[in-house]
Amino acid sequence: MSIKKDITIRARIAFLAVLVLAVGIVYRIFHVQWITGDKWREMGRAHVLRNREVPATRGNIYSDNGSLLATSLPYYRLAFDPTACDKQIFNEKIDSLSLVLSQFFRDKSPAEYRRKLVDARARKVRYLYLNRGFKLDYQQKKKMMNWPIFRLGKIKGGAIFEKVYNRKRPFEELAMRTIGYVNEDHQGAGLEFSFDKFLAGVNGQALYRRLAGGHWKPVNDGNEIEPLDGNDIKTTIDINLQDVSETALKKALQYHRADFGCVALMEVETGHLKAVVNLGSDGKGNYVEKENYAVAGRFDPGSTFKLASYMALLEENKIQSTDTIQTGNGRYRFYDRDMTDSKPGGYGVITVQDAFERSSNVAVSKLVVRHFGATPQRFLEYLSKFGLAEPLGFQMKGEGKPYIKKTSDPTWSGTSLPWLSVGYEMLLSPLHILTFYNAVANNGKMIQPIIVTEVSRADDVIETFEPIVLRDEICSEKTIETLRSMLEGVVERGTASNIRNADYKIAGKTGTAQKLINGHYTQNYYTSFAGYFPAHKPKYSCIVVIDNPQGFNYSGSDVAAPVFKEIADKVYARDMQMHKIRPLEKGKDDGSFPLIQVGNFSDLHELCDKMGISNYMNKTIVEDDNSKEYWVRAEASNKSVMWRLRKVEDNIVPDTRGMTLKDALFVLENKGLLVEFTGRGRVYTQSISPNARVYRGNTIYLHLK
Repeated sequence: MSIKKDITIRARIAFLAVLVLAVGIVYRIFHVQWITGDKWREMGRAHVLRNREVPATRGNIYSDNGSLLATSLPYYRLAFDPTACDKQIFNEKIDSLSLVLSQFFRDKSPAEYRRKLVDARARKVRYLYLNRGFKLDYQQKKKMMNWPIFRLGKIKGGAIFEKVYNRKRPFEELAMRTIGYVNEDHQGAGLEFSFDKFLAGVNGQALYRRLAGGHWKPVNDGNEIEPLDGNDIKTTIDINLQDVSETALKKALQYHRADFGCVALMEVETGHLKAVVNLGSDGKGNYVEKENYAVAGRFDPGSTFKLASYMALLEENKIQSTDTIQTGNGRYRFYDRDMTDSKPGGYGVITVQDAFERSSNVAVSKLVVRHFGATPQRFLEYLSKFGLAEPLGFQMKGEGKPYIKKTSDPTWSGTSLPWLSVGYEMLLSPLHILTFYNAVANNGKMIQPIIVTEVSRADDVIETFEPIVLRDEICSEKTIETLRSMLEGVVERGTASNIRNADYKIAGKTGTAQKLINGHYTQNYYTSFAGYFPAHKPKYSCIVVIDNPQGFNYSGSDVAAPVFKEIADKVYARDMQMHKIRPLEKGKDDGSFPLIQVGNFSDLHELCDKMGISNYMNKTIVEDDNSKEYWVRAEASNKSVMWRLRKVEDNIVPDTRGMTLKDALFVLENKGLLVEFTGRGRVYTQSISPNARVYRGNTIYLHLK
């Protein structure tokens, strides 16, 4: 009996335990369902349904003439809900859909696509990506909407096209570092980052459903908050001058096998930056825009800084350009260090003007120590007055802040002042040096550099940025006059005489600074040339920097100055207001003929034949099937008109001088250029030089006469 009783007790205990557990489960179900149900339902919805941000379309970045530098182009991601379609239609059309998917994406066979879609339908997958990593443009999307099943639409066909935006630069790598970027963490560089608050817009919101695999599908419940698209910004960049500057710099960097280089080109009166180029070596012989050396870089400027030293001396009324200075054998000791000149044996006794033109280190350091040695703080005060000691407040983030050693610095010594006078023991950005030289060109008025002129939405201007005057007068008019004469002398007779030319005058200063590495000056050099042109009436200022050139030539005159001249020559050639336009050369008079200059060969040939004028062209050209498309110019020869071929090459700006307006419009607009003209008659001048690279959408100005 005891065994039976024991078994009965155990069974009752087990029954009671199960009963308690069952009661607990029922209570827990009741508690979850009715007492805390709202909480859990809300958590469930949060995991399945969620309001997510809908990115706004980013604003455009334009050049000075309205050409697009950066824009957001719409692309699409393709997803598919295989359960949305009617079973019969799905079975009938799945083979056709699989075939077109395979032909379009070329990543799977039709059979693989069919198996993928059928399996997804069987598993009731309602959101299946079909183009992972493949961005569709609008035309591709439009074509797909006519595919089998997809043509039934989103509800009945299950095709889901999600719009995404991709940032595009029409000019590709041109000015890439200046245009910049913004990443997903809202960090970046350049204009994109600096003006993000204007370009980004305001994101919207929409309800999304979470699907298997972590994908989110828009619900489109009608409560979406539409995003507010970003504003556009207009820059001062001239894309043609940017291209000219980049081409010239890259060629020099490759030739000298340098580490990096930069160019900044500025309008003297307005401070508008027309080109900013930053190229660094990728270690494989190529040069790419990866760092903003012109704005953020800080370097010992070297001899380009001597302009400030002489400005301080002239303002102190301590020297005149005709004074003489003893430079001896080109070596002078300050305490425990020797200041040396680049010329072996030195220059002996020379004038201040000659000392500047020949970039004598000994001369300027002796003069500065002689007149400011007892009061070095006064020299530093002059540098502050000249606008060299404070940041420029440039519009782009990341500006390199200037550093000039102070007398309170623990490392200040007896050699600090003479070395400061020749551009050492300081760190300045190329843009800061350019701004200083621009002030000299601008009769003493220092203008803050500007790269963005306005923010707009469509045709409505929201905000404008006007040039800001940093210093009304950095020095006296007399000092400016003297310094400008000295800067011209550098190119006419001094270290930059290799860039002198007869068409217009350049004023500027070369710089060759030894680089400080691990606390020691090395045989690596930082070369530069800063100046402006035309010297008599400055319109543009420019600085060229090339770091660590290799080979025998390593001075600023040999490395940086020729790049400056190449840029200046091309700027001068395309700016008709800077010089007198030379008339077209007229051929010799070899008979009396109607005025024929340039035109389409087929038209001119037919016209001359009807008028009974003898005309001929190279036989091989005439027999060419494409001869009717040739553009020719006329020459009188043996009482006949001889046609000379004038080629119109792809991606090259043609020479339209001498053409009628009709012919010029035909040729230029076919290249994608916008044409504006003044005058009547034939094309006399064109603003973009022949044989320059074509950028579609740019404006070319023609003057007819």
